[in-house]
Amino acid sequence: MARAITSASFSASPPGAPHLALRCPWITRSVSASLHSSPIGLARSPRLLARATAPVACAPDLLQAAKVTVDEYVRSGMVVGLGSGRASVLAIKYLGQRLREGALKGIVGVPTSVSSASEAAKAGIPLNNYQENLQIDFAFDDADLIEERTLTAIIGRRKFEGGESIIEEKSIVKTASGLAFIVAENQYTSDLDGSIPVLVNSGNWLETAEEIDDLFLGDAEVWRRPSSGDAGPLGGDFPLVTREGHHVLDVIFTSHILDLGQVAESLDQIDGVVDHGIICGIPLVLFDPYEL
Repeated sequence: MARAITSASFSASPPGAPHLALRCPWITRSVSASLHSSPIGLARSPRLLARATAPVACAPDLLQAAKVTVDEYVRSGMVVGLGSGRASVLAIKYLGQRLREGALKGIVGVPTSVSSASEAAKAGIPLNNYQENLQIDFAFDDADLIEERTLTAIIGRRKFEGGESIIEEKSIVKTASGLAFIVAENQYTSDLDGSIPVLVNSGNWLETAEEIDDLFLGDAEVWRRPSSGDAGPLGGDFPLVTREGHHVLDVIFTSHILDLGQVAESLDQIDGVVDHGIICGIPLVLFDPYEL
């Protein structure tokens, strides 16, 4: 089965439509699916995390979560942020199917990556480029990990194609009026490990890498991500360059990450760090898409 997490109530239904009660197995209170009220007093923007219990290699539960995300939260005429990753591809394909069937009309997609733009084009979804003043009604995305205690997300571990932008992906996710993360069960965990991508200025990247290394001394290694070839501390002869001209440092933790929020705060204070793959400050609660 698949499960989902939502922060405040979100509904694509018009005002006055019946509220949708979301049953939350891990939360003792239900959430009203109205844009105009939040009985648990969370953030202004609704947030949803669709969580599949099947491994990433097994798609049925992810597909169910992707379908629920589209069917419950996307309505005709919306501007929709199109995420990146395996689950987002499933949601993009299903959104294109609903457009072809005529169940949805007037949808404009805003891709978070080159790959999501390609999938959306193949699915027949009209596209628009992200702009700061663009109003995005709803967005869905993959997350590499969700911290169980705080529901903080990590994005950006995937292999990047040319012209990718973590900054733009985070902007789409954080500014959308509604948001869905779709992840596999093993990505929703209290045992956080692995890497956190950090964007740094290219001119002084080595000094920034050394400062990050000192910050997490003994707990992490810092490698510059290559665009091709083998990874390594220096990133090889062809380091990855993002759309904005930044390099990507992968902070690879050799022990469990105790507090993602604290890691984000510490990284933000380092000169040369432009951004990172941690998304925090978005309250979430859990519900089961199969119960909708």
